[in-house]
Amino acid sequence: MDYPTWEPFYRRILEDFGFSREEDEAVARELDGILAGTRVGPDALRAVLGGKEVTVLGNGPDLEREVARARGVLVTADEATSVALAAGLRPSVLVTDLDGDVEDQVRANAEGTIAVVHAHGDNGPSVRKWAARFRGRTLATTQSRPTGRLENFGGFTDGDRAVFLAVHAGAVTIHLLGFDFERPNPKDGDKAAKQRKLDWAYILLSALGRDDLEL
Repeated sequence: MDYPTWEPFYRRILEDFGFSREEDEAVARELDGILAGTRVGPDALRAVLGGKEVTVLGNGPDLEREVARARGVLVTADEATSVALAAGLRPSVLVTDLDGDVEDQVRANAEGTIAVVHAHGDNGPSVRKWAARFRGRTLATTQSRPTGRLENFGGFTDGDRAVFLAVHAGAVTIHLLGFDFERPNPKDGDKAAKQRKLDWAYILLSALGRDDLEL
C-alpha cells in the first residue's frame, strides 16, 4: 500500500487513539538516524518474499500451539519471534516496534533475519535503547509520511504491518498463524486498548481484499 492510500487510515487511527503525528514523526527520525546494521530497502524484502508462499506469525494467545503449522517463508511479528525461535524456526523477516524479548530479535537479526524496526510516538525510549544493537540487515519504518531512509508499507500493529509488508513484497500466498482478533494475549497490559488495536488490525487486513488471509 502506498502512502497516499494509507494516509486516510492513518488519520482515522490518530483521531481514534489521540496519537500525535508530530511525535510519530519525531521518533521515526530518531530511528532513521540510530538504526544500525546493513540498511536495506524494499528490494531486499522482494528478494526474500516475492513470488513465495509466506506464513506470518502474530502474537495471539494460541501461537505456541499453532506455530508447528507454519509453511513457506516465515515472517514474525514482534514477540512471535521468540516463539518461533523456541520452536527451532528462524524467520526470514521480523517486524518489531521493540516490544517483547528484543534480545531474541537482535539475535535473530545477527543470524540472518531481516529486522524491520518500526517507530511510533511512544516507543522513543525503546528506539534509543535497542536500535543500535541490530547489526544484521535492517529497515526502518514509520506509520506517518516516510522521509529519509524510512519506509511505510501500511498497517498499524506489528501483526498487520507484517502482512502489509508481505503483500508489498509480492508474496503469492499468505497464511496467518497466531492471529486472534477477539482475544488479546494475556501478556498484554491494557486489554481494552489492545482490543481496539486488534479491531483496527482486522479492519486494515480486510481492506486488503485477499481471500488467502482467511480472516
